[in-house]
Amino acid sequence: MPESVTQKLIGSHLVSGSMTPGDEIAIRIDQTLTQDATGTLVMQELEALGLDRARTEVSVQYVDHNLLQTDEKNAEDHEYLRTAAQHFGLWFSKPGNGVSHPTHMQRFGIPGKTMVGSDSHTPAAGSLGMLAIGVGGLEVALAIAGEPLHLRAPQVWGVRLEGELPQWCSAKDVILEMLRRHDVKGGVNRIIEYYGPGLAGLSAMDRHVIANMGAELGATTTVFPSDDAVRDFLTGEDRGDDWTELVADDGAQYDIDEVIDLSALEPLIAKPSSPGNVVPVSEVAGEPVAQVVIGSSANPGLRDFAIAAAMVHGRQTSPDVSFDVNPTSREILTDLTRMGATTELVINGARIHQAGCMGCIGMGQAPATGRNSLRTMPRNFPGRSGTKEDSVWLCSPETAAASAITGVITDPRQWAADNGIEYPELDLPTHFSVNTAMLVAPVALEEARAVEVVKGPNISSLPELTPLPDAVTAPVLLKVGDNISTDEISPAGARALPFRSNIPKLAMFSFTQIDESYPERAQSAANGHIIVGGENYGQGSSREHAAIAPRYLGLQVVIAKSFARIHWQNLANFGVLALEFADPADYDSVAQGDILALAGLRRALTGEDPITVTNTTRNTSFAVRHRLSPRQIRHVLAGGLIPWLAAQPTN
Repeated sequence: MPESVTQKLIGSHLVSGSMTPGDEIAIRIDQTLTQDATGTLVMQELEALGLDRARTEVSVQYVDHNLLQTDEKNAEDHEYLRTAAQHFGLWFSKPGNGVSHPTHMQRFGIPGKTMVGSDSHTPAAGSLGMLAIGVGGLEVALAIAGEPLHLRAPQVWGVRLEGELPQWCSAKDVILEMLRRHDVKGGVNRIIEYYGPGLAGLSAMDRHVIANMGAELGATTTVFPSDDAVRDFLTGEDRGDDWTELVADDGAQYDIDEVIDLSALEPLIAKPSSPGNVVPVSEVAGEPVAQVVIGSSANPGLRDFAIAAAMVHGRQTSPDVSFDVNPTSREILTDLTRMGATTELVINGARIHQAGCMGCIGMGQAPATGRNSLRTMPRNFPGRSGTKEDSVWLCSPETAAASAITGVITDPRQWAADNGIEYPELDLPTHFSVNTAMLVAPVALEEARAVEVVKGPNISSLPELTPLPDAVTAPVLLKVGDNISTDEISPAGARALPFRSNIPKLAMFSFTQIDESYPERAQSAANGHIIVGGENYGQGSSREHAAIAPRYLGLQVVIAKSFARIHWQNLANFGVLALEFADPADYDSVAQGDILALAGLRRALTGEDPITVTNTTRNTSFAVRHRLSPRQIRHVLAGGLIPWLAAQPTN
């Protein structure tokens, strides 16, 4: 049978199960990626697992999120990660070397390989023909220890690209078109595979843009073929020997089919405060802008910065706009500088920041309250920027640069027409400024065993996780709506992120974006508590802090209409029971403060019948169900994956 790229990738790494959508499968993992906002927990989990040495082909620890060292906390995290990476045999990418996803693509990504990462944008590596999946840190730790990844076999969504992008449109408009069509949960339990003649006009870094933001659709991952564009990219990185061709067979079939005519696209923009809130730029043109930020893993390529530099050539940006540029790697900053583009940006108003995530994760660059911020970033969830009442829009570099010049949201086509400007022809290098000086290679095993892992005062250990009781009677401490993100559960930003390795401190930020009283009320609930949610609960970042921090505060059960994939798995990993309303209408029958009772959970979870929840406050009941595999049920009942592993007999 003809196979798609996805089927080839999964089939060559399948350890158990069948590729029937919905069935649980296990796949062998070749590479892992961790970053500093999630990596500290991964290192603590490796300690808890008793690992002596990474068993993957390549594992890399990046420092790209918590770069601002406003006090000692982030510096302590960096030292902990550096020494832990040496101890466990991981590569270490030093602070300022670059954002993990484009840097990994430049230095380590290989067509045909599998990778998991403790970052939801790990699928960006799918641009090289890899199967790269964002997961919780505990699953990354297990992969580093040589264990396979377990997940539900997804449907494969084939998207055929036809035509050619018109001038003033770029790859960001392709993924925004997907979000316009399908919103933030359209890709749940699906792998998106792009193919077709339209690929010829998309470079490997253009594909990175599209693969990166597949996460915003809720997709398991995104896959592109490894073709001439990938070969050209790897050759330019002095890694031509790593290239292998990997393309779909003629006649390959997909579970879902879709077509995008690239020539029919226009500049698009996601309005506040969801990546799925997409409209044509022309529809909102004229809205005043106070900040424009170019960079992040969603638009990391050299051309994304070079097009902005060409557009501001000879044109000072608006005095009303803070024009911020975040290079995504030192390599890209070097090439941008050699082209003269860095100078072009600086003399025309840009503020050049260090190579890192920066404002994308709310570490600096927080906008003023009520002022529009246009960003080439992947997410605009409420408060993610670091400003509680923010107004963040997502757009292409072309739209961002045109708006920085005019001071209002501007369709770059209209700007060009009004000013008689031709679309710039960019003279980009075919060979890049390869520099590995800030990559620290793993040391030999004996030397690694002698490395002392340095833990500063802000580095805590994992909290003790107790088994799930057979009966739970607890209050609904919080009831939330649809599409609640992990940014709202465990916020990012300069206040909270420095406590990523200190769960007791970080827990006190849980849900404060929604209800500032939640942490204190949770601590006062003697018998634990329950949270009720709507559709797509836990969308967004892969951060497992959004599971473990509320768990630390006594969260036992979440009942929602539906769950985002990664957060659903993270809840199971840390012993929180994730249940879905059998009838979504029952969501309306529960109020915050109600006392809910669940009995006989151990027997109920292993049966096929719906579980009954009694609302003792209203003297009513409703049915719920779960989607846990037998393996996950064992983990939840044990209180989480780590307690379950600890209870297993040793050889």
